[in-house]
Amino acid sequence: MRAVAITAPGGPEVLDVIDRDVRAPGAGEVRIAVRAAAVNPTDIGLREHGAGGGLEPPWTPGMDAAGVVESVGDRVDRLAPGDEVMAAVTPRRPEGGAQAELIVAPAASVVAIPRGASLVEAATLPMNGLTAMLGLELLDLPSGATLAVTGGAGLLASYAIPLAKERGLRVLADAKPDDEALVRGFGADAVLPRGDGFVAAVRDAAPDGADGLFDTALLGRAAFGAIRDGGAMAVVRGWDAGPAERGIDVRPVAVRTVLERTDWLEHLRDLAGSGRLALRVAAELPPDRAAAAHELMESGGLRGRAVLVF
Repeated sequence: MRAVAITAPGGPEVLDVIDRDVRAPGAGEVRIAVRAAAVNPTDIGLREHGAGGGLEPPWTPGMDAAGVVESVGDRVDRLAPGDEVMAAVTPRRPEGGAQAELIVAPAASVVAIPRGASLVEAATLPMNGLTAMLGLELLDLPSGATLAVTGGAGLLASYAIPLAKERGLRVLADAKPDDEALVRGFGADAVLPRGDGFVAAVRDAAPDGADGLFDTALLGRAAFGAIRDGGAMAVVRGWDAGPAERGIDVRPVAVRTVLERTDWLEHLRDLAGSGRLALRVAAELPPDRAAAAHELMESGGLRGRAVLVF
């Protein structure tokens, strides 16, 4: 079967399409004929730095897939051949990630696609949805608390904001003027300016600072001023482990730890199926144009995800 491959660490030019074998599903596993696989920033990190852990190239990227169940292993009774499903997988395993015509995934990481969604749309939800849910759980803010969200128009924030509202939080999110209506549509209580004025705008809206901040835009320490003394910040894609300030607790979000949270995936599916989460596709490309998908992601400003369609 065809799979996208990272042939060596480097730029988009190291991406290729190769033929790979795929094994039969084992106990508790599902084999999926992938129709769509989203391209995420984590794929760029894998391309630039490699998989690590002793895994030699080529590496197949991708954490999000949607397709049709082809076969199931023993002890799988929730899913059956022919089901349209979405899945979250890690590319940091010998058989690689989601961007392939056939993949094997733990059944716990696979659920039916949202009602009314296409397979392409469904491929944008699993990994980013789980990241949003994990970040909010790590922040653990009580109902009525104030959450600031950076990168308000991005895909991760578009899931984090309505999920935060579901928890009863007051949400302050940033956006460019052209995106203000979009971010309000996600459920933000207030939309604040991006960039240098963000911290001051949060302090105007919450004079003591936000109780927590979900840093989807990777502002890092530059966002500390928006957080109250003793507050918390959820960060994606790692943290330098250096000390914070004013008792702020930095909580890294490692989505690989929750890829088998079936209950979370089902909740995300139900919210998307009811229209409370917006599934946004920025572009559809064939696998041999994976490099173009990476270039779109790196250019910034995407309002959704590029999706590879098999």
